[in-house]
Amino acid sequence: MVERGEQMAQIFHRGWDQHFNIGNDLPNQCRDIDQAAYGLVQDLKQKGLLDETLVIWDGEFGRTIYSQGKLTRDNYGRDHHPRCFSVWMAGGGINPGMICGKTDDFCYNILENPVHINDLKATILNQVGIDHNRLSYKFQGLDFKLTGVDAANIVEDILL
Repeated sequence: MVERGEQMAQIFHRGWDQHFNIGNDLPNQCRDIDQAAYGLVQDLKQKGLLDETLVIWDGEFGRTIYSQGKLTRDNYGRDHHPRCFSVWMAGGGINPGMICGKTDDFCYNILENPVHINDLKATILNQVGIDHNRLSYKFQGLDFKLTGVDAANIVEDILL
């Protein structure tokens, strides 16, 4: 699609909401996407398209490292985590091989370089050529921005 000039493609892979049975479900999910995600990035790189293509892999929010529900050897899961999330990005002007942000050993409290979701959105929009401050939509007579009413900042640390 990128080779044919499509400006945006989105791929969904369902089933990551593992509150239970994570020992079986998570490895299967990872096997489904691991080689495919790697292959996509390598293919774009080989064809000279990675510099102009932003690849984003993320979920709806973060996950705790601790178990949810009754803890058994064979059936356990993770809970939602609204304050921390993991995203990987490649290409599109993103600095490769770096980590931005750090949590404590329980993956609960943010220790270094917090990135607000609106800052992540502003950064993504910036990398695809959209000024997040000018992008708004009307709702109930008001102008709303995808990056919220507070000032969102582009996360310069992750950019080339």
